[in-house]
Amino acid sequence: MSTPAVPLVALGSSGIVVSSLALGSWRTFERMAREDGVAVLRAARDAGITFLDDARYDDETGSAPMPSGYSEVVFGELFRGAGWPRAAAVVANKLWWEFWPAESAAQEIAGSLGRMGLDYVDLIYAALPPEDLPLAEAVEMTAALVTAGMARAWGTLNWPPALLAQACEIAARAGVPPPAAAQLPYSLMRRHAVEDPRMQNLARQRQVAIVASHALAGGALTGKYDDDPQAGRLAGSLGEPKVAPATAAGRELAALARATGRDPAQLALAFALTGPSVTAVLFGATRREQVAANVAALAVAAGLTAAEREQLAGVGRSFPDPREVS
Repeated sequence: MSTPAVPLVALGSSGIVVSSLALGSWRTFERMAREDGVAVLRAARDAGITFLDDARYDDETGSAPMPSGYSEVVFGELFRGAGWPRAAAVVANKLWWEFWPAESAAQEIAGSLGRMGLDYVDLIYAALPPEDLPLAEAVEMTAALVTAGMARAWGTLNWPPALLAQACEIAARAGVPPPAAAQLPYSLMRRHAVEDPRMQNLARQRQVAIVASHALAGGALTGKYDDDPQAGRLAGSLGEPKVAPATAAGRELAALARATGRDPAQLALAFALTGPSVTAVLFGATRREQVAANVAALAVAAGLTAAEREQLAGVGRSFPDPREVS
């Protein structure tokens, strides 16, 4: 059976079209053999995924030739190694403001582009601006990346709705490109950021695409830790206060998966895919088989009955949001 093609959707007001599933690279590719990383990217392309998410972060392997940003170098090498035509992919990256004010937004992104080996990215997600940077300046500097051709559109990363609404208003007054997307955590364990009525209004009224991240709660919702507590990044922390609720929800989800004859990870992704105003769902993969399995979540989402949707929505509701655990 061939892997179903991933639907294409509009990315908010940007005029860009993306796949409804996005492949991320957070803490993955630099830990893998290069041939495995290329295989994952090729599997994503072959499945119809066009939306790729990269980010600069500090080296965690202890073997990178630079302390920060090696993740971007690896992504660029794998992207080219996979033979992916640049115009056929929508590549996102992050503006962290990490070295502000010594480094401007344009300088930070120029560094990222150099490490990735790309002339531009399609989407820049701006993290929350530093406290000493007025929001109007942050919006205008980020929008300037678009007008300068360094990016085709910009969005926000984990901004609260009130701040995002202000950014939209500032952009409208200044006549600069507005934020077209908002990347927010959304899963059976973390619902508020996306389901907040204010965020829903922004998505509708301002044409802001919501890109859901952390849909598998760090892997806790895949069911793999029931089989092997050492199976992934959460190994050794499953009982900690900030992880235990997601672990418990994972068991609840696994029970529903068994009862309905489905895969827990696919059910978790199906929940995010059917979330209100969700445009795309971001996931990571370390094996090409994972890509195919996650793409199959689209068919699972489409095939859920009303009763099954209600059962799925009930998973994890009795457990606290990890943000609220002290």
